[in-house]
Amino acid sequence: MANCKDGTHDKDSTKCCADAPASIDSLPRAAIAGDDTRTAIRIVQMDCPTEEALIRKALEGVSSVKTLEFDLMRRVLTVVHTPNALETVLDVLRSLNFEGELVDAGGEFGPVKQPDKPWWPLALAGVAAIASESANWLGYPGWLTAALAILAVLACGSSTYKKGWVAIKNGNLNINALMSIAVTGALAIGQWPEAAMVMVLFTIAELIEMKSLDRARNAIKGLLQLTPEIVTVQQSDGSWQEMGAKSVTVGATVRVKPGERIGLDGEVVSGRSSVNQAPITGESLPVDKTTGDPVFAGTINESGSLEYQVTAAAANTTLARIIHAVEEAQGSKAPTQRFVDKFARVYTPLVFAMAVLVAVVPPLLMDAGWYDWMYKALVLLVIACPCALVISTPVTIVSGLAAAARQGILIKGGVYLEEGRKLSWLALDKTGTITHGKPVQTEFEPWTDMDVPRCRILAASLAGRSDHPVSKAVAKAADTDGIVPEDVDDFEALPGRGVRGMINGKAYSLGNHRLVHELNRCSPELEVQLDGLERQGMTVIMLIDDQQVLALFAVADTVKESSRAGIAALHQLGVKTVMLTGDNPHTAEAIAQQVGIDQAHGNQLPADKLKAIEDLSTQGTVGMVGDGINDAPALARADIGFAMGAMGTDTAIETADVALMDDNLSKIPEFVKLSRATHTILIQNIALALGIKAVFLVLTLIGLSTMWMAVFADMGASLLVVGNGLRLLQK
Repeated sequence: MANCKDGTHDKDSTKCCADAPASIDSLPRAAIAGDDTRTAIRIVQMDCPTEEALIRKALEGVSSVKTLEFDLMRRVLTVVHTPNALETVLDVLRSLNFEGELVDAGGEFGPVKQPDKPWWPLALAGVAAIASESANWLGYPGWLTAALAILAVLACGSSTYKKGWVAIKNGNLNINALMSIAVTGALAIGQWPEAAMVMVLFTIAELIEMKSLDRARNAIKGLLQLTPEIVTVQQSDGSWQEMGAKSVTVGATVRVKPGERIGLDGEVVSGRSSVNQAPITGESLPVDKTTGDPVFAGTINESGSLEYQVTAAAANTTLARIIHAVEEAQGSKAPTQRFVDKFARVYTPLVFAMAVLVAVVPPLLMDAGWYDWMYKALVLLVIACPCALVISTPVTIVSGLAAAARQGILIKGGVYLEEGRKLSWLALDKTGTITHGKPVQTEFEPWTDMDVPRCRILAASLAGRSDHPVSKAVAKAADTDGIVPEDVDDFEALPGRGVRGMINGKAYSLGNHRLVHELNRCSPELEVQLDGLERQGMTVIMLIDDQQVLALFAVADTVKESSRAGIAALHQLGVKTVMLTGDNPHTAEAIAQQVGIDQAHGNQLPADKLKAIEDLSTQGTVGMVGDGINDAPALARADIGFAMGAMGTDTAIETADVALMDDNLSKIPEFVKLSRATHTILIQNIALALGIKAVFLVLTLIGLSTMWMAVFADMGASLLVVGNGLRLLQK
């Protein structure tokens, strides 16, 4: 499916939307996009929408800059600009007191280096502000109160004034500009203690907010610590040596002892053990591993010693791809976030204009006191910044994405996290989704006088060229019985029907009931036989030559226990289910009854599945669970495409809207619950932010609010919504 950076996807094309950016993690220092250059820049000081608005206003006026994309949670700005204009962009950032960092030669940013800020200026400011308040209350000389207040403002407010001046100079009314104007105005009208206390409280609240945001930013980064930096690698002389995981190449052999974490993705070549794959799948039950089984970086080897051959470099392990995918999803804006951003652009100038009117209109038109209304206007300036409102949505979305990743649910964008709550229909493929996807051949019946060994050789030859689970079951049964397949020429897969090819110059097909009808090889006797086997829940495929059906092969698959639980949980959430399978209708109905699926449709070609999804979409939001290959058209048309068992599968992780890292269908109801919880918290945060602002707006106009109360209202609201959003990490 074509996923775009803004969370949308192109339903009619397998190519990504034209305006969708490439992954920042995959970009070199600068990536060429047509005649323009695309550069990812990290700005450590870009903490919240305040800085984003300032940078956007400054860079949008630069003719060489084409587009800007902001990822506040990762502090990354992506700029599309004309060639050779990068230095101009960096100069503009420097003029705003921001230092831009570029990715290294490997396409990665280095570790974030936070500047060390001494604690004593804030402590001095706090003491001076309290002393100024005390001096004023005790009736000490006014000059002492003023001196202590100015000392407090200078000790902790120099950074705010510097940022505020840069913002005003660039025509931007951010929180630093508003706070600078408000504190200066309070000093000008003689509110010395209050001006000092406002600046101190603002500085403290900013520090707390920064720490809270860092927790949200680092929620997914904790996964990085799951992989050991050092692994034990076999050398060319057979000896074992510890090496950095990043320097190990694909094909190397690595040993992992009991109790150790596996450092890289690989395939077991020696040993037997049980491995806890919870860091990737969210499931705590260990999985037995032996020769030929895959192992994944970040998982825990619990019992025996294992040796595995590395199949992916450190930067391309399944865990690394999960982290990159979630980080990229953090940068995409969910619908609620886009709405809030648009609202905030109108809100701040509106409140600022109101503050000006409050300061001027009553004294001029109603002969009111200038002092009182100027003070009220300054209080309005303090609560004018929409920081709490704007920061609430990305923190909530990122927390939801991180919580999902910890449960083994990889969500590719905030839009899907929000849309999940609306899911009304879920369409499911059968093989590998509802069933284990490892069917075995249970029946073989010759249908002509051709000898049995010859029939099985022909069937095994065709089945061995197919990757469909039913064909694999036939090929495996033949291999177990020592049957050697023959070469197949002009092999062709027939989606939803079977396969065909030439063996020794003669054409043969191996396919399902639909293919038999298409080739006009069916008969009443065959129909009766097929009906009996299919009603037992078996899948039947037939070997066919250019004249007749030669033999029947019945294959049976078993239903996963997690499928029953998952379907039941979906029904409890009000989600209806439908099975879309290429298998025959009788088998589809039998499996559907076993797991409690509402509807079942068999003999479904890819086009039929697409049509079914289109029909269901008229009844609400539709999800589709499949393997992403035969089901590609239906997955692309569905509002949300789910990939089952995506662990270690590049294609599924890259293309699915939601990838379930194991093949547990019960993860989908968990996704729906998380989506609903996320929506609830988003609404709560918006209501909190706007409600608190509205209350203090009224209190200010009737004269019951003070400046320090307004600071608590503004920054307190920010802390409330951030803390509320972080609750999702406990899900």
